[in-house]
Amino acid sequence: MTVTGTTAASAVPGPGGVDTGPPPPAVKRAVPRLYALDGLRLVAALMVAAYHYGGRGGEVSRAWGSSPAEQFPSLHGWFAYGCLGVQVFFVISGFVICMSGWGRPLRSFFASRASRLLPSYWVAIVLVTAVFALPVVAYEAVGPSDALVNLTMLQQPLGAHRVLGVCWTLWAEIRFYALFALFVVLPGASRHRVLLFCAVWTMAAALADASNEPLLELVLVPEYAPFFIGGIGLYLVHRDRRDATAWGVVAVGWLVGQHYAVAGLWHAPNPAFFSYRHTSVIIAIVTLGFAAVAAVALGWFRWANWRRLTVAGALTYPFYLVHEHLGWVTIGFLHQRLGLPSWATFAGTIAAMLALAWVLNRYVEEWATPRLRRALSA
Repeated sequence: MTVTGTTAASAVPGPGGVDTGPPPPAVKRAVPRLYALDGLRLVAALMVAAYHYGGRGGEVSRAWGSSPAEQFPSLHGWFAYGCLGVQVFFVISGFVICMSGWGRPLRSFFASRASRLLPSYWVAIVLVTAVFALPVVAYEAVGPSDALVNLTMLQQPLGAHRVLGVCWTLWAEIRFYALFALFVVLPGASRHRVLLFCAVWTMAAALADASNEPLLELVLVPEYAPFFIGGIGLYLVHRDRRDATAWGVVAVGWLVGQHYAVAGLWHAPNPAFFSYRHTSVIIAIVTLGFAAVAAVALGWFRWANWRRLTVAGALTYPFYLVHEHLGWVTIGFLHQRLGLPSWATFAGTIAAMLALAWVLNRYVEEWATPRLRRALSA
């Protein structure tokens, strides 16, 4: 990853007002890769997978043949906290998007994001639709029209059925990208502009939530904005750990974010619910997510420069896309048809989805991503 310096658009006066001509062009300097951030992304994805396989009811119960609470009587309550991996993802996303958008023109930013998201996403849509259409698979495929709409990533605002259950998080990401592109990347990223963006978005999201105005809530994503904003603040901390205002952005993101996490995931003890999440544990996991990204931002994990973490980061996105629905099919095959015990089925399904993610990364992303980026950047 590189950071591109800026070059003056006009001549710079020298001493005594004499025009000495433009300064030499800034030299690109390599930025050390944050390997630990790659590893943290995979940890967050595995948290979500644990939730989908053993921490909730619904369709996965059909795959197991009974409730996951029966399959994992001691662990299902802990697996239920895995859904907070999404919040950790959003903090990481705020950090990464601010880093990748800094000093980059809008077209390059758009090309980078589109080429990163779309190739594996398109293949995952086709793959899940095709697998669910097989007669031996117990799950119903979406209709052809809805499947085609899913290729645009606009299925949720258009009211189409989702092919991938996890795509709701991509819709939140896209809205964040649009806001950041419009108000930071387009005019040009700077510390002042990024801080202003964080402050205005925080206040606007809170007002949108209080107003109960659907359009404002749709655009400003109030329940997840604090996590993106906290990640942006942590990137500013990464640039300057003494930036007190950036630390303030992080603190507000954490304070508001834990509120939304508790409000969305906590409920009073009720035997009718699949599981019960304690408020203190929700807050602790959100705090650990912020703290882990902060530790990376401060350079505390520089020693973790293992190249295998880059592989982990590369597998995270395709794994996240395919693990839920294709995981149901794999769980049913391993557990009900082959008779593997619950723990072996759980581990085998994770391994199978990681293997599929490697195939998507190796034969789809590595081929399609650079080509699509070049085409969109031309």
